[in-house]
Amino acid sequence: ELEIMASNQKHTIVLVQHTPSFTTRSYLDFQSVNGAMDGIVKLYEHKLKDLNPGIQHITYDISDLYNYIDSLHDICALVCNPSTNVYEPKAKDW
Repeated sequence: ELEIMASNQKHTIVLVQHTPSFTTRSYLDFQSVNGAMDGIVKLYEHKLKDLNPGIQHITYDISDLYNYIDSLHDICALVCNPSTNVYEPKAKDW
């Protein structure tokens, strides 16, 4: 359990490219892996709100979230390893 808590506190940078256009590149900066995962969910929820502006309550399941992630041109993460002070790259399937 302590190891899981330690892994969650690793500074994480998420790199996102929404379409093939380089102008859609952005990054998100988080203090933990859990924060980064929450941030990706919030990206999806924001996209749902943009696509459905008149709907107050939108529901989705995990497969919808996975489909959104798969639809992104590119997404990856850089997770800091505190013991080496090096950011380790993580691919979309991570």
